[in-house]
Amino acid sequence: MSGARDVARAIDALRRGWPVAIGDISFLAIETADAGGLAVFDGAGKAPASLLISGNRAATLKLTNQREALPTKPVLIRRSPWLNLEAATAIADPALDLAYPLKGPFQTAPLCSPPTAAAALRLARLAGLLPALFTRAGGPAEARVTTDDVMTFGTGADLRIVSRARLPNRFAEKAEIVAFRSDGDTNEHVALLIGASADAPPLVRIHSECLTGDALGSLKCDCGPQLSAALAAIAAAGWGILLYLRQEGRSIGLVNKLRAYQLQDQGFDTVDANHRLGFQDDERDFAVAARMLEKLGRREIRLLTNNPKKVAALEAEGIRVVERVPLKAGAGAHNQAYLDTKRDRSGHQL
Repeated sequence: MSGARDVARAIDALRRGWPVAIGDISFLAIETADAGGLAVFDGAGKAPASLLISGNRAATLKLTNQREALPTKPVLIRRSPWLNLEAATAIADPALDLAYPLKGPFQTAPLCSPPTAAAALRLARLAGLLPALFTRAGGPAEARVTTDDVMTFGTGADLRIVSRARLPNRFAEKAEIVAFRSDGDTNEHVALLIGASADAPPLVRIHSECLTGDALGSLKCDCGPQLSAALAAIAAAGWGILLYLRQEGRSIGLVNKLRAYQLQDQGFDTVDANHRLGFQDDERDFAVAARMLEKLGRREIRLLTNNPKKVAALEAEGIRVVERVPLKAGAGAHNQAYLDTKRDRSGHQL
């Protein structure tokens, strides 16, 4: 539990513009840093901190040709005198790519600890920030964590049911909502059990939170219609479960999802927009969904999805998917390109 609390403190520190340490290496999020904090982080009379960015962002900046590595691996940029906070922000934020088209020249450097670098970028994502940080060995820190604690945070290892109640809704009067909490997660996930529990595998839908689609009626995606169609299908089946995961924007967070929307308006598809931000096209982890099903006593399910990767992820976690049930809903003029990208680049099937 202490490790999870340390990670939660580190997430809060990054959001507040405070430095954190993973092992003996310190990090300061570029997005929330200010000039004064960066000066302290650099240290008087010492070499300035380097910049750590994700491999996908480095590929956007044409830096991956400077070393032999996969484009998904973190990249360290040596700090030049001109590389101040404003220039670092332009490196981190693709919204500034048009305003600052000629970045560099940059010189990359070897990572002193690739696992620590990967953990630092994951910590930034958990904080809902752009995956770009100032870094130096032995710098100041408001919170300290280990690599292992960061990499296991949010996977639901210590998941538990904390509350449940009846929740009649417009799809089914017989329904129960179950809330889950974990010390190793800052999010609380819920399950909606619909109909009469039976021995047969339930029809299950794993739905990742989408504020814009679920609550605000966005036409840019099909999330809202898919949620409604899934609940209707579960109700019609007579027995099933909706798992509602707090993984907004394929787990890059609400603010970063809106940043991706801006890039989509410039002509990038959803995959390329996420890559330019420095993320994978899908950062979700479905291990927590498997743990939720286990806590509900369900290890065999029928999965309502067009995404074969969800099937593979659950089966890797010990959940047997006896049937994949396609879900078709929400196609329209505003999201056709989005749906085409899910099919052509993310492997979704009907």
